[in-house]
Amino acid sequence: MSTSAQAQPGAADAPVSAVEQRLADLGLTLPEVAAPVAAYVPAVVSGSCVYTSGQLPFVNGKLPATGKVSAGTEGYADEPTVSPEDAQRFAAICAVNALAAVKSVIGDLDRITRIVKVVGFVSSDPSFTGQPGVINGASELLGRVLGDAGQHARSAVGVSVLPLDSPVEVELIAEFS
Repeated sequence: MSTSAQAQPGAADAPVSAVEQRLADLGLTLPEVAAPVAAYVPAVVSGSCVYTSGQLPFVNGKLPATGKVSAGTEGYADEPTVSPEDAQRFAAICAVNALAAVKSVIGDLDRITRIVKVVGFVSSDPSFTGQPGVINGASELLGRVLGDAGQHARSAVGVSVLPLDSPVEVELIAEFS
């Protein structure tokens, strides 16, 4: 899977955290933090936790797809739809983007001691009920790059629409030391 995660200029000279190395082993790098699309900041530190704003699956500053997630047996012919498999990949991109937001406020992803909570929103066709499978894309990615620290509580919620007609959005709470 490739994401918006493109090598930043000078990145080869910078020390890479163990978490970023595991991302690189998966063919991923952290992108620049996406600019907010409204009046908020990408991440906030409170005590020993970082709370991210909802992250969309931006790749090089653009959404790779728009529309509602549908298994293909529901929906309207005139609406764009996204397969559950594609949406799962997009949820993983959201998780990478959320990690970038975390890094922007704590400086080093190796400081993460636990992902406490993940909340995923899936723009769903009214009869689509596979939201947990879609958000597994984010959960599985966090487990691969953070190991036991990536195990978390989670909610996967179906919604009628997301910002910019994104098929998925993910936010997380990360504890750090």
